Amino acid sequence: MTFKKGFHLTYCTNIHPGETWEETFGNLKEYLPSIKEKVNPGRPFGIGLRLSDIAARELLANDNLFRFRQWLEVNGFYVFTINGFPYGGFHRTIVKDKVHLPDWNSRERIEYTVRLIKILNFLLPQGIEGGISTSPVSYRHWFKTNEQMDHIFRKASFHFAVITEYLIQLKSESGKIIHLDIEPEPDGIIEDTRGMINFYNNWLLPGAIKYFSEVKNMSAHEAEAAIREHIKVCFDVCHSSVLFESPAEMLALYKKEKIGIGKIQISAALKFRPSGLDHKELTNKLKSISDKIYLHQVVGRHQKEMKRYKDLPDMINDNNYGSCEEWRIHYHVPLFVSNYGILESTQSDILDVFQLLQHQSVTNVLEIETYTWSVLPEEVKIDLTESIVGEFKWVLDNLKVQYQNLWIK
Repeated sequence: MTFKKGFHLTYCTNIHPGETWEETFGNLKEYLPSIKEKVNPGRPFGIGLRLSDIAARELLANDNLFRFRQWLEVNGFYVFTINGFPYGGFHRTIVKDKVHLPDWNSRERIEYTVRLIKILNFLLPQGIEGGISTSPVSYRHWFKTNEQMDHIFRKASFHFAVITEYLIQLKSESGKIIHLDIEPEPDGIIEDTRGMINFYNNWLLPGAIKYFSEVKNMSAHEAEAAIREHIKVCFDVCHSSVLFESPAEMLALYKKEKIGIGKIQISAALKFRPSGLDHKELTNKLKSISDKIYLHQVVGRHQKEMKRYKDLPDMINDNNYGSCEEWRIHYHVPLFVSNYGILESTQSDILDVFQLLQHQSVTNVLEIETYTWSVLPEEVKIDLTESIVGEFKWVLDNLKVQYQNLWIK
């Protein structure tokens, strides 16, 4: 394959339930051919692959990985990005804060990430970079003291340096560049842009420079260059919106700090302004979208002050919606729907990002990430294939880049 400059646009397959490789591969075979035919017929189609630890282990066993690459080549698919955030079950089970387990304090997280890197290195076509998104180190509310926070930052920095060492080795052997993309999330140890910049500049770079000077006899300049090439950011628009960040301003801030964006996840949160809304109707609406599977962090803004809840049920139980002018809910809703009755989406933030992409080189990897279809109210549910196709078409209609420039040929 030869690749044309432009965006690699895909969707994250974490939308499909399945934790084993057999289940994961079955979903790919069931959904991807028809989606490709409706969105990008006759041309290669990129896959945003999600693999649980179980699926990754099984894919690396026997000849499964070789057979998968054959299937990709025969059917016109390629893998260039992997979602390595959720380690274990992501559907049909209570996920909540366990999505952060194991965290970057653990050996298990390193080993899982290395497995994903091996898989991507084998599947990644020559000529493009690969990326693996990962958790924002850990979950904030598990740490009660500054000493505990410092410890996890120090340990994570060491582990990211170890991963970078492995990525440097692979680059020298295969010529392929793969980066690990840290994904800030509300209530993560790294939850927003400024938190990411603080971690990168004050923990990751100093820790990695120390590590590489001792282990590889690298200069500080060489070590910093290696980190900047192999540790980047997965910028999730939904997560940024929940925290009332201006996504375009935050992307500009990353550029100023010379921290690379490995991937933009195109996603929308929910929002509402309680003023003028019927209190009982609002409560019933919030209860209808509250679920026992995922964390739905809630952030409200009152002038310059923020009010926060760890999860949507906490807000409903507090019953104090009027304390803020506007509320944002972490809930990856369909991109093409802007209004849910008395609730709205943060779709406009995605459009602001698209506007930025017209004029600036931020990243060439765009991944649609809507995974809450199974817990959405019935009135917005449609056939899953048609939903995914609808999201692709909405992106293509609004990104306003020539269609042929979006795809590899």
